[in-house]
Amino acid sequence: MAIALSSAALSGKGTINPLTRVLHFDHNCYYSSTPKLKPIFSLSLKRPRFSSRAAATMSYDKELAAAKKACSLAARLCQKVQKALLQSDVHAKSDKSPVTVADYGSQAVVSFVLQKELSSSPFSLVAEEDSGDLRKEDGQETLQRITKLVNETLANGGTASPLSDQDVLAAIDSGKSEGGSLGQHWVLDPIDGTKGFLRGDQYAIALGLLDEGKVVLGVLACPNLPLQSLACHDQHTIQGKAGCLFFAQVGTGTYMQSLDGSEPRKVNVSSTENPEEASFFESYEAAHSMHDLTSLIAKKLGVKAPPVRIDSQAKYGALSRGDGAIYMRFPHRGYREKIWDHAAGSVVVTEAGGVVTDAAGKPLDFSRGRYLDLDTGIIVTNQKLMPTLLNAVQESLKEKASSL
Repeated sequence: MAIALSSAALSGKGTINPLTRVLHFDHNCYYSSTPKLKPIFSLSLKRPRFSSRAAATMSYDKELAAAKKACSLAARLCQKVQKALLQSDVHAKSDKSPVTVADYGSQAVVSFVLQKELSSSPFSLVAEEDSGDLRKEDGQETLQRITKLVNETLANGGTASPLSDQDVLAAIDSGKSEGGSLGQHWVLDPIDGTKGFLRGDQYAIALGLLDEGKVVLGVLACPNLPLQSLACHDQHTIQGKAGCLFFAQVGTGTYMQSLDGSEPRKVNVSSTENPEEASFFESYEAAHSMHDLTSLIAKKLGVKAPPVRIDSQAKYGALSRGDGAIYMRFPHRGYREKIWDHAAGSVVVTEAGGVVTDAAGKPLDFSRGRYLDLDTGIIVTNQKLMPTLLNAVQESLKEKASSL
């Protein structure tokens, strides 16, 4: 008789792992005391597939509290840097995209806070940055500035122990995990939308948690996103207070509060059923998504409103509270999506009642390591609009292919 343990993955040494919440056994069979008898029952050591139903019965309250604290502190650091942004803060990675001291500082803060708040749990972080450039001789001055920023931020957040340069490097490099389908892994983009950050526009600190390859919680800190709706279609003209923190835990919904700690309120995606009444988000940078394709799709849908183009996973946050009804992203050929660009945002939207799929209508698979292998692009909307949107996407992709 085989026994299935609904949310337990079996392996190892007869202990309970506090992070993954799984039981471990030394053997895969139990026998009666009578010799030469077949096993009475067996326990498969293969990890069962994670189910959303199992996730919904599990609480990630402690992890969510730590994630909110980490992202809020990282947002403070980023706000400080953006206000005093200097050209010398910008470095070039191998892909030529800009990196600032805020990227490194944000990753160090998030890593340190998570490890401190969840000290009894094994720690795995999949993150964008590594300290390679900072360890070079010409990176020492930048490293010292980052360490100063990190310590000031942590001190303001109630963490008294100052970190050394080596502590900061270690915190940054804790993000080298490859992720995968086993156990728990934090997924971080310390500044999603770096170009928007450099322009003084939208960016996000995006942090998600994978459990057995599924995203079970997400936090988006969006320092420049107004607390009021972006419905006017031009985020530059919106007046009023800015700084939003979106957070979601599987099975409990999505909430938004101000970064300075207002009372959280539950949010939901747009209930729009008529595509002609829908507005859609897309990437600000044409280099990040094919605007001609999204324009064709919008035309097929009959969408009348112009696209709202903003940087980063702030789009996911804005969509989760109903600012728009659709988000489409179609990277240029050869680009591979990274899991940190969508993990937090995807759960924020789905817990708000939305749907996130690739261009073929398949759910995003975060269990395969640091990259998302998906069909053509990513589409996000509410459940009622998804069939119509998916049909328009498929037709537009065929037309575009036939015209090449």
